[in-house]
Amino acid sequence: MQAVKRVEIVTDTLQLDRVLELLDKAGVSGYTVIRNAEGKGHRGVRSGDDVTRVFQNSYILTACTEEQLEKVVAAVRPVLKRVGGMCLVSDALWVLH
Repeated sequence: MQAVKRVEIVTDTLQLDRVLELLDKAGVSGYTVIRNAEGKGHRGVRSGDDVTRVFQNSYILTACTEEQLEKVVAAVRPVLKRVGGMCLVSDALWVLH
């Protein structure tokens, strides 16, 4: 197993492509996206509009090294500050296969 940082990001779906581009530029090797994530935060309840994607959130899960983490956080922080969302970082073990 390899020690990594688990990064979970919830952001406005309209910003999803931008956030994924930022992750790529930070050197993240892969991620999982769950679209239309619903929940409640400082902007209130977010259940989304299926037609326009307005008020929809997406959940991004990725893992990165300690060295990549600072680049990832620095890249996504301005987006989250502008449109809302959250980023959680925790320690994890990557099962190598």
